[in-house]
Order: sequence, then structure tokens, then C-alpha cells
Amino acid sequence: MLDLVSRRNWFYLFSFLLVIPGVISLMIPPRLRPGIEFTSGTTFSFRYAQDTSTSQVKSLLSDLGHPEARVQTTGPNEFLVTTNEIEGSTTTPPVGPALPSGRDIVETALAKEHGGFLDTNGNRTSQFTEFSSVSAAVSKAIGRDALLAVLLASVAITLYISWSFQNVPNSARYGISAIVALLHDVLLVVGVFSILGKVFDVEVNTFFITGVLTVVGFSVHDSIVVFDRVRENVGRGLIRNFPEAVNHSLLQTMGRSFNTSLTLIFSILALLLLGGSSIRDFLLVLLIGVTTGTYSSVFIASMFLVTWQQGDIPALWRRITGRPAAQTGAQAPAE
Repeated sequence: MLDLVSRRNWFYLFSFLLVIPGVISLMIPPRLRPGIEFTSGTTFSFRYAQDTSTSQVKSLLSDLGHPEARVQTTGPNEFLVTTNEIEGSTTTPPVGPALPSGRDIVETALAKEHGGFLDTNGNRTSQFTEFSSVSAAVSKAIGRDALLAVLLASVAITLYISWSFQNVPNSARYGISAIVALLHDVLLVVGVFSILGKVFDVEVNTFFITGVLTVVGFSVHDSIVVFDRVRENVGRGLIRNFPEAVNHSLLQTMGRSFNTSLTLIFSILALLLLGGSSIRDFLLVLLIGVTTGTYSSVFIASMFLVTWQQGDIPALWRRITGRPAAQTGAQAPAE
């Protein structure tokens, strides 16, 4: 029988090599490239009728008082622009028409250049295809709520798994091991987006947070499947020790986990190739997260559970410090 558990240190090393480039990138400012949802600002998109380059659009925006604007191409003569927040008029005169807003000024000026704007159907228009603006107060609330959502999800997962496995000795270790795998997945996803932000200007937005929360649920789902089989095998008492029970459980569930994940990955790849650019970041988070979540549920969560149960961490501490580790009950029998 294939012995995966005895090779757990190799799986830890492989995970370390995967995570370390992202960690290094996160240590180099800017750690991530946040979207306007987290920094405040304005994004708008449009399509010109004539051939136009990004440098020409940047020059036009600079003349309009927005030298900080970032311009990206999304298609032939199609552009996505991100600027500081564009505010409208703060006062309405009692007599006469209202003063033009910041959007009106930029929109009107850009629409006069390069043959004017075209809508999604190729017809002439004087308006942006899309326009979105987020204030500083709203962006702070979004960032705070996103962090709170991830933390609450982690705490709820730990408590639920600990309660579900309460009939197993050291049930809290199952919940904490699932969280270790979850953090592994989130760190890998965030690290990849940090690298992509520096190399390809990929931004972190609310779709990114939605994708991370989805990855959290998927990662824990796979870990629970393995842990549930471990509980069954330990409860039967037919296997001599805990590492053997975990190894046997992994071999029983690994095929099911891989097949389920591959089906989802194929669907995500199809959407990435055929879907629109608006959900690209969300799909990219899912692709990375589902792949690493499948790996971590088999080779991180279960292995960490064995490591903790067998007292490997105190043994490592003794080798590093040369002093005996405190008795933590890690050697408690699993049966």
C-alpha cells in the first residue's frame, strides 16, 4: 500500500517552495494592487471609432487634469481607465442649469477625439460604456468588512469542525488542521495576485474577496471529507495506529477529491476562455484556489493532523534548541 503519510515532510517542502515566491512579493511594496473598491477612485470604459493607442488616451487624460490615470486596453480601440475619484458639482444654483459634473467634463472632452465613442453594438454614442466611482469612506468600509468576513468564516469553520468531531479524541485538532490548510490556500492565492499585480497590473477588487471566500469553503469541504473517513477508520479500531488510519483514509478519498476538482477546473477554464473580462479575476482566484485547495486537503490538512498527533513539533523543537519540549499531550492515543 502506498504510504503517503511517511513522506509528509516532502509535501511540506513542496508547499514551502510554492508559497515562498508570493511571500517575497508581499514583502515588496506595493504588496497588492488594490482596485478602487479599496482605495477610492473612478473607473470608466469606452471604445473609440478610430485606431487609438493607450499613450494617446493617457495624454488626453493628462490634459484634462488626470495625469495619474491608468489606461488598459480591453479590446480593439477599447479602454479601461482608472483615476482618482471624479466628483460632480457640490452646489446646485437656484437659477439656471446645474454646473457640469466631473464626469460630464471628462466624458464630453474624450468623446470629441478619435472619431467619437461607439457603444457595444458599434453605434455612435456620447457616453462611456461603463462608469463607476467609489468614495474613500465606502472603500474603507469594504476593506474592513472583507477582512471581517474572512476572519468570521475561519472561526466558524474551526468551531463547527470541532463540534462535528467531538466524539473523536482531540477533536479541536481537526478544526485547527483544516484552518492551517485554509491559510495555506489563501496565502498562495494572495501571493500569486501580488506577483500578477507587479507584472501584469492585476488588481484586487471585490471579485477577489468573493473568490477567496469561495476558495475557503471549497478547501474546508475537501478536508472534512478526508477527516470524516479518518473518524470512521479510527472508530472501527481495525487499524493499528493513527498514521496508518490517516493514510488509509487518504487512499480511499483521494480519487474522489481529484475527480471532483478536475470537473470544476475544466468548467473554470472554459469560462476563462469564453467568458467576459468582468469576471476574469474571480475565475482566476477560483482556478488557483481550487487547485491548491485540492492539494492542501490531501497533503497539508491530513499531514498536519498526523504531525500534531505524533508529537513531531515538540521533537523538532528539541532538535533546534537542544532542550526537552514541554509535555503538551501530543502523544495522546488516537483510538
